Amino acid sequence: MISFRFLPLFLLALASPGLAQDRAALFNEAAAIVEEQFFDPSMNGLDWAKVSAEHRARLTPHMEPSAFADEVNAMLARLQASHTRLYTRDMPAWYQLAGVFMPASPRLAEELAPFLQDGAPSYVGIGAFTESDGEAHVVTGVLEGLPAAEAGLLLGDRILSVGGEPFHPILSWEGRAEERLALEVERRPGETRTLTVTPRLLDGRTMFKQAMRASARLIERQGRDRQGRRIGYIRAWSYAGGDYQDILAGEALYGSLKEAEALVLDLRGGWGGANPQYLQLFAERAVETTSLARDGSAFTFASAWTKPVVLLVDEGSRSGKELIAHGFRALRIGPIVGERTAGAVLAGTLNVLSDGSLLYVAVSDVRVDGERLEGVGVAPDIEVPFEPLHAAGADPQLERALAEALALAES
Repeated sequence: MISFRFLPLFLLALASPGLAQDRAALFNEAAAIVEEQFFDPSMNGLDWAKVSAEHRARLTPHMEPSAFADEVNAMLARLQASHTRLYTRDMPAWYQLAGVFMPASPRLAEELAPFLQDGAPSYVGIGAFTESDGEAHVVTGVLEGLPAAEAGLLLGDRILSVGGEPFHPILSWEGRAEERLALEVERRPGETRTLTVTPRLLDGRTMFKQAMRASARLIERQGRDRQGRRIGYIRAWSYAGGDYQDILAGEALYGSLKEAEALVLDLRGGWGGANPQYLQLFAERAVETTSLARDGSAFTFASAWTKPVVLLVDEGSRSGKELIAHGFRALRIGPIVGERTAGAVLAGTLNVLSDGSLLYVAVSDVRVDGERLEGVGVAPDIEVPFEPLHAAGADPQLERALAEALALAES
């Protein structure tokens, strides 16, 4: 179970003359919380006082907030532990993490209230995951049903500019909700194109649920007998809470995926949070329930998905998603396709710092069937390496997963 610890809040006056002192105080605040909460009292063998002093000495009076966050995270990285990182309000992850945790903690909502708009962890964005390659941002994920997908942004695109200005995942969209903007991308080396995107207000509590529902679809594949087969597909960008399991079960058992002959469950990227109990959906046997209406119509659904299922993972599948991957193998539910998972399997606590930043700290080690997955991850049964850069929307991992699902449906 994830726990919470919150410090009293006060707004940090970033423009005040005491900026350097405030940053030093904020740095000390973060370092002290980590020392108090980190699951290993030996700090993974580090002399924490020495390490924190080393990084504190690198603070400068005119350091940009992003550079300050980089310095804190460089310190935290030396612990070599997952679930231990600083997130600031100029990162989409800040709003997404707040949205993941807030539904389970009214106290978190209260403590974050001074930093939220209308009480919601909302930001203007387009619904895409990106990673910087030093010169531009590469699209590593496009959330279904959100503005990036609607604009035709593809996996592997390099975002070069927004409205002629350099791209920033938060600042490029700030104050520009519902405004049509020119998004320049490089799709293949030397091939640029301009898309039109309309960012909108995204709520960290609901955006991943919307994308999950929008991702659910039937994909037609031709079998060996030349007959069309229907493969179900759904992607859980976040798996943090029962709502996501309800979406999966609802779509699979009596929704858009009910008539599929096999299923691909995509757990690549995004956020974890899944509970191993969710694997009960894939029981070997199911109880069928039929509802008979007065007009004679009947509706039947099962208590479990008993048809073939393929799990799709990559190095971005983390935390609770890795518990699901481990369970898939241990219970022999179906094949795992993709890349080894992140190896990020610790339990974390979310702290609110005095400037509103979120400090994630690993507070418990975790064993799964007696095995420590932290730093190890779960290897796929069928490995499909994939580098998204310039993929132009191609997804060989998904294609292999669909091929495996098709083969299982025909067996």
